Amino acid sequence: MKTILTIDNLNKIYGKRVHAVKNLSFTIEKGNVYGILGPNGSGKSTTLGIVLNVVNKTSGNFEWFGGTIATHDALKKVGAIIERPNFYPYMTAEENLNLVCKIKEIPFSKTAEKLELVGLLDRKNDKFRTFSLGMKQRLAIASALLNDPEILILDEPTNGLDPQGIRQIRDLIKLIASQGTTILLASHLLDEVEKVCSHVVVLQKGVMLYQGSVDSISSNDGFFELKANNMKNLETEVKQLAAVEKIVLEDEKMLVYLKSELEASELNDYLFKKGIILQHLVKRKHSLEEQFLQLTNHQS
Repeated sequence: MKTILTIDNLNKIYGKRVHAVKNLSFTIEKGNVYGILGPNGSGKSTTLGIVLNVVNKTSGNFEWFGGTIATHDALKKVGAIIERPNFYPYMTAEENLNLVCKIKEIPFSKTAEKLELVGLLDRKNDKFRTFSLGMKQRLAIASALLNDPEILILDEPTNGLDPQGIRQIRDLIKLIASQGTTILLASHLLDEVEKVCSHVVVLQKGVMLYQGSVDSISSNDGFFELKANNMKNLETEVKQLAAVEKIVLEDEKMLVYLKSELEASELNDYLFKKGIILQHLVKRKHSLEEQFLQLTNHQS
């Protein structure tokens, strides 16, 4: 798989006290949607600023496309929105995008193509100042896509939007990704990352706590909900299992948390042989929110 971006031991220190990014390393592969997830002040925007050459790094390295081309040339293959959309309010959507095409030496034909992609072609003759915040954000995405970039970088793409605007941006991100564009977005919203991203990097206070697929962080080994006639006997027998990390009694049910893999059928067979017939057996996965809270609480 083609490597789009490699970050290696990246550091950014502001003044003497603020270590905004600490020894950060991860890789972006082509064809995925990556989320940098963390609360405000975790180093998300700083990291994006560094790889886009608008923030100077303190130490460490990053390279685009395997280091085969210089950063200046590589950034011509990158589309990015890291600040609020900056268009001329008295110009139409089409005029604003045509201006970007002129500056970047892109054919004007791309304007209609990208307006259609973001669902604004029917508003091409409307002035930018008449647009809602969500429409302005979609126009910004159209602008970032004019050069058909290999990767689209978005910093908090749904910030300040109403629920409808959030839904539209999320659907748009999925559509762009389905057409083969790699996406890297920074967000403090767990729901956003869970719904649109295939991979996630979790940051807190500049430190990376996790990197990998969203499925992996949200599945782990999960936990069981159990109920039987004799809960005391059930607890005694479940404690004997090596895969069990801890047991919590809650609302007349037993929550059995795992430290290694255990299938429901295995557990059921084991307890049946011990003379325990379960009235309730459900295996659940940890949500991304639960995993995120475990990671950040552990490091706080």
